[in-house]
Amino acid sequence: MKKILSLILALALILAATAALAEEDKSVAIDKAAFDALLASGPVASEEAIAASEWATKVKNAGILRVGGTRTSFLFSQLDETDNGVRGFDAGLYQLLTRYILGDETKFELTQVNSSTRESVLTEDQVDAVFATYSITPSRQEVISFAGPYYVSQQSVLVAIDNEGIEGVDSLAGKTVATQAGSTGPALLAEFAPEAIVEEFEDDAQARQALEDGRVDAYVTDYTLLLNSIVKNPGVYKIAGDVFGPEDPYGIGVPKDSDGVAFVNAFLKEIEDAGLWAQLWQISLGDRTGIEAAPAVPAIAE
Repeated sequence: MKKILSLILALALILAATAALAEEDKSVAIDKAAFDALLASGPVASEEAIAASEWATKVKNAGILRVGGTRTSFLFSQLDETDNGVRGFDAGLYQLLTRYILGDETKFELTQVNSSTRESVLTEDQVDAVFATYSITPSRQEVISFAGPYYVSQQSVLVAIDNEGIEGVDSLAGKTVATQAGSTGPALLAEFAPEAIVEEFEDDAQARQALEDGRVDAYVTDYTLLLNSIVKNPGVYKIAGDVFGPEDPYGIGVPKDSDGVAFVNAFLKEIEDAGLWAQLWQISLGDRTGIEAAPAVPAIAE
């Protein structure tokens, strides 16, 4: 009997693993060749520009850029175990910055961070910069500094791919709309779609399941999170209309009051002017989500 139970358990594990692989396989993979070619085309800073920055000089002398980031953010920084490459929008930016300082986009060291460690790795000098869909907030600015912003997210509306009746937040009156409990979603829906019927769910997975089951007509949450849902489930969802609500700017964390802010901002301006920011966005996000044009580049803070 124990042998039979063991066999059943082993079979269940195999089926679960197969299902997980199937789920991963239906996602839209990044164009690795295009991504890698873009990195190789990135600019390299002059020796004078590096010498003028204490932060950049430290990186140059060390011969490596220490980055705080992730390996599991599908669109922004995802590890590919087949070649150990890390690709995505954030990953592309820090590898372009690595090339900018060191002349070689591979000379970086990635330390994994989460929402509770992003400040500490900077204050304890474990990394030189943090790239991790890192929202610029006043409380964070008390302990670190930010370059950028380099990207801005807002709220958006997710619907089933065959839904033609909802064209954005202005179409939600009388519709049943999912959002996450404890998020800013309920308050924003009360402001921007006061006649919507709001249902709160504990997490993203439950909200998306309700949408797939037809129990709700739409799902409202952060635009970046919805893009991840689209790329992991091609042919299932689409974004309806434009983003809305207050802007959530993403910045690049550096040590408090570091002259790295000015140096990284100059780097961002250079790659934006060269069109590399838009190309990187298109490869990492646009081509994988069916969005044909990159958004406007956010104004860099002075």
